[in-house]
Amino acid sequence: MSPLVGKRILLVISGGIAAYKCLELIRSLRAAGASVRAVLTPAATQFVTPLSVAAITEDKVFSDLFSLTDESEMGHIRLSREADLVVVAPATADLLARMAAGMANDLALTALLATDKPILCAPAMNVRMWEHAATQANVVTLAGRGVRFVGPDVGDMACGEYGPGRMAEPDEILAAIAQHFACGQRLANRRALVTSGPTREPLDPVRFLSNRSSGRQGHAIAAALARFGARTQLVSGPTALPDPPAVQVVHVETAQQMLAACEQALPVDIAVCAAAVSDWRAAEPQPDKIKKEAGAAPEPLRLVENPDILATLSRAATRRPTLVIGFAAETSRLLDNAVEKRRRKGCDWILANDVSAATGTFGGETNEVHLISADGTELWPRMSKEAVAERLAFAIAEALEAHP
Repeated sequence: MSPLVGKRILLVISGGIAAYKCLELIRSLRAAGASVRAVLTPAATQFVTPLSVAAITEDKVFSDLFSLTDESEMGHIRLSREADLVVVAPATADLLARMAAGMANDLALTALLATDKPILCAPAMNVRMWEHAATQANVVTLAGRGVRFVGPDVGDMACGEYGPGRMAEPDEILAAIAQHFACGQRLANRRALVTSGPTREPLDPVRFLSNRSSGRQGHAIAAALARFGARTQLVSGPTALPDPPAVQVVHVETAQQMLAACEQALPVDIAVCAAAVSDWRAAEPQPDKIKKEAGAAPEPLRLVENPDILATLSRAATRRPTLVIGFAAETSRLLDNAVEKRRRKGCDWILANDVSAATGTFGGETNEVHLISADGTELWPRMSKEAVAERLAFAIAEALEAHP
């Protein structure tokens, strides 16, 4: 049976030439068993008519934020929340920018801001607009909030240029929607624990030991596992990232606090230790700020080793997760060090990545990893951290399905 049977899709159509493709998308969605309700931006009505959309959806089309009739019958809050998935196609540069800014000056944006359901965007715009730093920053912002993307494709455009910016074809969007619902069942009834971000180990009230981790990879993994249906808890060190949607988040500062939160979360089926935990902490953090004395060197800083969260979870005598996954962030001898780390820690998988300054991995938007398991090593191509998370979630689902 199609995973779309009985699903409710809210389709937001914005003002781009690719809007005409949405008629075929609606037809395909309905043929697969989904119901579709559409919201048109004012600009969208210049490309497709509300009448044609209503005829294919066999439902009322919404476009006016201030329609008292619409508010009494539906309301933009109910409109945004009665769907199982919100699809934005085409997602123009203007709409993505306003979504990223949290604007709500028409019905489409109000519904997008009010929804608590997953959002899938199909960008469509001129190649220069897609490649512009502002658009790319908006995409990163939205992805960090859990918005997913399909496309854009590379090809000829209505403006005569060629490159990335074409909206994905209706069958591609349909496949992405179907995958969303299929994935949502694969880890249902599973519990997942993810650690993310750096830790901070205080030296005194104003100074600490830490590292350059942004937490982007760990947060993306937590969001992906939640999309696959897992009941997911994220234990996060200090980051500038928003909490992933549909994820229970525990915020901590130190390695000891992170370990305590992880142990409190047990039992779980899946544990992914993506946090960059400080290996050392001050033996005696000072209660007052350490003052600089003129002409005198400071006292030597004495460090003690922090608890090893990955090893603790991997070697738990009771309540050990079924699948324990760690990360090996290395700057040299990547594979040798990662293989040895997996053996030493006792975990099932290690994701090894090069975090040398030249790679831009720490704090960056992309990652290139090797998945190391008892079966060998698998190199994944460089991709966005969100794509790495999605691929890892697939691998986890397959592993647990093979050995229930």
